[in-house]
Amino acid sequence: MDNGSTDGSVQMIKEGYPQVELIANKENVGFAHANNQAINQSSGEYVMLLNPDTVIQKDVIETLVNYLDQKPGVGAVGPRLLNPDGTLQESSYPEPTLLRELWRMFHLDRFYYFAEYPMDSWSLDRAREVDVLMGACFLIRRKALDQVGLLDEKFFIYSEEVDLCTRIRNYGWRLFWNPLVKVVHYGGQSTQQVQQEMFLHLYQGKIQYFRKHHSTVEVWLYKFILFMATVARLALTPFAYFEQPSKRDEHLELSSNYRRLLWSLPNL
Repeated sequence: MDNGSTDGSVQMIKEGYPQVELIANKENVGFAHANNQAINQSSGEYVMLLNPDTVIQKDVIETLVNYLDQKPGVGAVGPRLLNPDGTLQESSYPEPTLLRELWRMFHLDRFYYFAEYPMDSWSLDRAREVDVLMGACFLIRRKALDQVGLLDEKFFIYSEEVDLCTRIRNYGWRLFWNPLVKVVHYGGQSTQQVQQEMFLHLYQGKIQYFRKHHSTVEVWLYKFILFMATVARLALTPFAYFEQPSKRDEHLELSSNYRRLLWSLPNL
C-alpha cells in the first residue's frame, strides 16, 4: 500500500518486488481509508496493521500469529515497540476518557500514572491485557474485524486504532500487549513534511473519538480541556527565548502549532 508518496518507493517496489500486489494511491487518502483498501484485498485469518516507519524481525509475524492461535478469546495482539536507540516506546495505553485527557494534557503522569500505563515497570516475560494497542503494529483476528467492521474513515489519521480497539473490546474480545515480540518504530517519519497539518489531525482525531463514543456535552468539555491546556502552553512561550537555540526553535514551532489549534478548535 502506497499513500501518495513522492520518494520513488512505488517504482522501487514495482521493479524490485514484482511479486508484491501493490496498491498505489495518487494522493494521500488517509490512514484509515488506505488500510481498508489493503484489508479488502486480503483474505487471511489474521490482518496486520504495520506502519512504514517500522523495522520487524523475521519471526515477529509468526510469533504474533501463534499467540492468537493459542488464545481464541483475544481479538488482537501488539508487540513491544522500541525507539531506534532500543529504549521502550509507548506501545499501548488506557481507553481515553475526559479525566485521562485532562491528566495527559497537564503531564500529571509524572506524579502518578493514570492517562498512561507504567510500562517501564511491567514484566517483559509475559503478555498483559490492555485497552488500546498502538496502531504502528498489531495483529487483528479476522473474525473480530468482521464483527466490528473496518477502520472508521472519518478518522483521516490518528485515533482510528483507538476507535477500532474500543469497538473490538465492546464486542467482548480481549486485547493483549506481548513484550516478547519487538518491533522498532521510528515514529512520525511519514508525517515530518506536514507537521503542522498532522498536529491538527492529531486533535481532530481525538475530538472525533469523543464525538463517536461519548456525549455531546463530553465533546465540548474535551474541547474546553484542550483550550485551557493550549492557553497554558502559549503563556509559557516567552520563556523559550532563554533556552538553547535547538530547544528554543523546537518550542517556538510547537507554540505555533498550538496557536493554530486554538484558532481551529471551534471548527474541529
